[in-house]
Amino acid sequence: MATATYPPPPPFYRLYKDYAQDPQSAPEPPPPIEGTYICFGGSYTTSDVLPSLEEQGVRQLYSKGPNIDFKKELRSLNGELQLHILELADILIERPSQYARRVEEISTVFKNLHHLLNSLRPHQARATLIHILELQIQRRKQAVEDVKRRREEARRLLNESLATLGGQ
Repeated sequence: MATATYPPPPPFYRLYKDYAQDPQSAPEPPPPIEGTYICFGGSYTTSDVLPSLEEQGVRQLYSKGPNIDFKKELRSLNGELQLHILELADILIERPSQYARRVEEISTVFKNLHHLLNSLRPHQARATLIHILELQIQRRKQAVEDVKRRREEARRLLNESLATLGGQ
């Protein structure tokens, strides 16, 4: 089997041979994928739902419900994490063979922290989008003001030129 440095394009390029003369002649793009699909051996889904900790097999350490005080819970989990790390250091000094349970507890706290932070991602995305849109509005208002200022400057120069020409 021979290999080429630059292999020929895939055969479907022929579908676009008349595109330069008639852009409407190109085939329609395929419809978006719905549900699950396999890519590079991994199974993925198109729904952006954050799985619960129970679905992942992790014990939930913070309160359940729709009205979670994220700031309070994150601080609580952070304090718990610090306590577990200090306990791990103590166990590693006194009883090094019994470290596995503490490491598992630290892992559970980290997974809970990570899950809480991931549940804040949609809010972060909305806030970032709002900020970007506000910056765009501000830049466009500045551009409009700049155009108005330059227009007034051009009118002033034209009036001065007309007055100079009229005075001769």
